[in-house]
Amino acid sequence: MAGRFTPRPTRTTVRGGEVVVPAARREAARVAAPLVRRWTPGWPVDLGLVLGALRRGPADPTFRALPDGSVWRASLTPAGPGTLRVCVYGGEVRGEAWGPGGEWLLSQLPQLLGAADDPAAFVPRHRVVAHSWHRRPGLRLTRTGLVLESLIPSVLEQKVTTDEAYRAWRLLVRKFGEPAPGPAAGGRLWVMPAPRTWALIPSWEWHRAGVDNKRASTILRCVRVAARLEEAVGMSPSAAQARLEVVPGVGPWTSAEVVQRSHGAADAVTVGDLHLPGIVGFALAGDRDADDAVMLSLLEPYAGQRHRAARLILLSGCTPARRAPKMTRGDIGRL
Repeated sequence: MAGRFTPRPTRTTVRGGEVVVPAARREAARVAAPLVRRWTPGWPVDLGLVLGALRRGPADPTFRALPDGSVWRASLTPAGPGTLRVCVYGGEVRGEAWGPGGEWLLSQLPQLLGAADDPAAFVPRHRVVAHSWHRRPGLRLTRTGLVLESLIPSVLEQKVTTDEAYRAWRLLVRKFGEPAPGPAAGGRLWVMPAPRTWALIPSWEWHRAGVDNKRASTILRCVRVAARLEEAVGMSPSAAQARLEVVPGVGPWTSAEVVQRSHGAADAVTVGDLHLPGIVGFALAGDRDADDAVMLSLLEPYAGQRHRAARLILLSGCTPARRAPKMTRGDIGRL
């Protein structure tokens, strides 16, 4: 069913990073663009699975999945703002780009769609994981090559509900970002603000977006050293996490969420999460009260691929039934 009758995704689906992307029609690949790249990967590409982890909520102003089977992203690249449109037809990937960052985005297209990933190294060792792996042969880990675009929304997601974090990201990007170059999915895409722009956002605007002083201060510290943080792309995931965690307010949870996207880190486990240990514990051992130590112990057979295993568990839908009220949603913007 479609439209308003479409089932809303659960938190597990959102965390698993799966976006529904229809199969591209033949005419979907006929959009005029100044820069075009065609690429034929040696595996089936599932845009919804590979790129879904980059979407920050259904109304993310930097990400759109359209009914014609295309996925649009607006990014602030080292060369400037750029818009990327990706679709897959007949096994061929077609990337189209606009703006100063267009060439950079097209050069990164294979890595964005998982070319740097090695799923052959993964061996499922639990029934739930094996079943989820079998159902999703197109799952590969994306590598964006950009740190700040994952770091800022991850900081916004610290210690709050996903709805609050998505709302803050949406409001701040639309107000202080810039319209994405090109047709940009019908004019609905925005490029996130540059580091200097983030640094100049007034305190009351953070407040209106529902961002408390602790998270706002962490973001301000991050953008002051943005160039040094972006250099972490050339490091190993563990070294990149260490550099990120030098910034006060950025801990293991945040750094793992970043390198999973910027580096395609297959072994970066998100520790310190409110829900993940219980979900992993329930799926692998029937233990809904598992903590981080138990989760890491259960994921030990997947050493080197623990993030992939955790993501497959999230995508499986094998989660414990809720037995407590949802986390209370706050809105400091109305205080």
